[in-house]
Amino acid sequence: MKVTVVGAGAVGATCADNIARKELCEELVMLDIKEGITEGKAMDFLQSAALLGSDTKIIGSTNDYKKTAGSNVVVITSGIPRKPGMTREELIGINAGIVKDVTSNILQHSPEAIIVVISNPMDTMTYLALRSSGLPKNRIIGMGGLLDSSRFKYFLSQELNCSMQDLHAMVIGGHGDTTMIPLTRLATLNCIPVSTLLDDATLKKVAADTMVGGATLTKLLGTSAWYAPGAAGATLVEAIVRDEKKVIPCSVMLDGEYGHKDICIGVPVVIGKNGWEKIIDLKLNEEEQAAFDKSADAGRNMNQALQL
Repeated sequence: MKVTVVGAGAVGATCADNIARKELCEELVMLDIKEGITEGKAMDFLQSAALLGSDTKIIGSTNDYKKTAGSNVVVITSGIPRKPGMTREELIGINAGIVKDVTSNILQHSPEAIIVVISNPMDTMTYLALRSSGLPKNRIIGMGGLLDSSRFKYFLSQELNCSMQDLHAMVIGGHGDTTMIPLTRLATLNCIPVSTLLDDATLKKVAADTMVGGATLTKLLGTSAWYAPGAAGATLVEAIVRDEKKVIPCSVMLDGEYGHKDICIGVPVVIGKNGWEKIIDLKLNEEEQAAFDKSADAGRNMNQALQL
């Protein structure tokens, strides 16, 4: 098993670190355009291996895609991160060219790869990677919903004073501050609906905090977060390479599901060795479907900025 992470910034390096520590592959390649950065980080990771008990082979590459040849899974984190006050949408002009170029180069050397997209704006970059590559839709997966759901669980746990491991909560819709949909109605604490444990005002606050979770961190850190995004990327890779059949909210191409077509947006999917294998229908209520429709419309408007 071989995995490549493209982009060795904070998110990419954290994702690669998690993949190596979990020994999800025999060979891990890190690629970046910045001279020496992946070679240095690969060496640093390998020097920690004796302390961590990992035997993953790690290779650094400065823009040499030949070293990525034969990758089973490729994670794309390339692009500029958000700065305070920036929306994910404002990154589209810069990051679209990067993601399209990376996808093309990767597939020249790994035509059977499953591609995981983390670059922002994530839903639009997922759509771009799929449309520009011509790959089967199950092999292009946007990571955002998994990260947003993790943040949702964090904010719920703060209000409930409980372990996040006991929470089952999901965010669907777009990976944007105004387009994501935390499903408070369906969230549970070990099968107990959280709506019976928290009042409406608190649930609305949790949902609102979740939606601006990334922006909150960007304001505090001065740049995009990296620990949780990197861990989310590695979790998705793990579900693929270990064929876990986990249900994970991801941005995938819809073809009539949830009432929409020709758009990549966050919905729960079964993840396994073939990429995403099945879309799960959550039977949204009227209010949730209206929010999903609004989110999808926003995604379509953003996709129109792409030159495909």
